[in-house]
Amino acid sequence: MALQATNPSKQKLKDNISLALIWSAATITVGFLLWVVWYILSNGLSHVDWNFVTSNYTTIGQESGIWPMIVSTLYMVAASIAVAAPMGIMTAIYLTEYAKVGSRLVKVIRFCTESLAGIPSIIYGLFGMTFFVVVLGFGYSILSGALTLSILILPVIIRTTEEALMAVPQTYREGSYGLGASKIYTIWRLILPSAMPGIVTSIILSVGRVIGESAPVFMTAGMVARIPESMFDSGRTLTVHLYKLTQELYTVHEWNQAYATATILIVVVLVINLITKLIAQRFNTATY
Repeated sequence: MALQATNPSKQKLKDNISLALIWSAATITVGFLLWVVWYILSNGLSHVDWNFVTSNYTTIGQESGIWPMIVSTLYMVAASIAVAAPMGIMTAIYLTEYAKVGSRLVKVIRFCTESLAGIPSIIYGLFGMTFFVVVLGFGYSILSGALTLSILILPVIIRTTEEALMAVPQTYREGSYGLGASKIYTIWRLILPSAMPGIVTSIILSVGRVIGESAPVFMTAGMVARIPESMFDSGRTLTVHLYKLTQELYTVHEWNQAYATATILIVVVLVINLITKLIAQRFNTATY
């Protein structure tokens, strides 16, 4: 059957329209990002100084710093990643290296991870408050919040790590097995180092997710604005602090505090994204 001849002018018009739509979508996306960043930074940068970052916070207004919130956020990030990263990476290793392709167990695991990714974060907060805070008796603490957030970020780590492992050429495995190496040795000394850029990316993106969550945190870790002395103490992260400030916007000073806190959060997210790209590029350079 002969192909119908196309009109070059009509085809060029369609191509130009498609290209215009693509560029328009990209421009609108970048424009929204720049607009949000500019709005927050323009209102908050003038209120950020060293005293604001390093001083404590009191509800009566004597001090308005965010140092306790920064410490609580760091504790939350470290504990969440310490729990979720090993579990997520090992699950991804099982799915790509050990499980049979298309098996029922693999389908069940992938269905569970996809379901976890689609659950609203407030549901995680409700579960964490019921199970970790009440049933296990951890109370409103950094530990309860970290365990809740570790479940929330598991799908990100599993899926991204799985894609990174699948991107490693099959010839690497075949060559290692041909030289007599065991499966464990091949995974730990060859596959994981080759997939490390993707694994690091998944972990750093999970860090950004932990920093940006508020609902699961204040339902499990509480809102105490002081430096936690242990994992069993309550704490207030930066996002929870920002949420709390927005509930008390009665004076210009409180508005300034909210914008300054949002500025710190924006800067942290941008730095995390930059670090992600730099680390991934470095691992790619080292691998090749």
